[in-house]
Amino acid sequence: MDILQRSIVVIAHNLRSVHNVGSLLRTGEVFAIDTVYVTGFTPYPAHPGDERDPKLRDRQTRQLAKAAAGAERTMPFERHPDLVALLSSLRDKGYTVAGLEIDPDAVTLTEYTPPPKVALLLGDEVAGITPALREQCDLLLRISTYGRKDTLNVSVAAGIALHALRTREGSAG
Repeated sequence: MDILQRSIVVIAHNLRSVHNVGSLLRTGEVFAIDTVYVTGFTPYPAHPGDERDPKLRDRQTRQLAKAAAGAERTMPFERHPDLVALLSSLRDKGYTVAGLEIDPDAVTLTEYTPPPKVALLLGDEVAGITPALREQCDLLLRISTYGRKDTLNVSVAAGIALHALRTREGSAG
């Protein structure tokens, strides 16, 4: 399978930082991600039909635009009110739901052979993906670390994971 034929979507659940969301949109654009879904309290850029308070909408859009460098206007994103329903819908469309998390049962990115359709779930910057949401994933992925620290900023971790998912040869389906 041609690596550019792989369909990758990202689900940003309960990210707190507008800068992380902006960076994620920019990184998604770089790695040709199909869609970034925002769920929970994750901030997001202004969009047609946006019902947020105009001051909040404009402030969040302005702040995340600094990190997004224009990707807030070009990277497809969707706000989804129900994460569990979104995961079910993606699974029905043939996506494998992979949570990016530090977990003893997680597969390292270097050991993972991505399928043709992958949905990467990212959790909040402090607690990560909750245990209940981990159970909603088909598998968990982790980034191997070698220094004294074992955690990364969520947008940095997403960039590493998206590079691996986009460039690794995958399974045929």
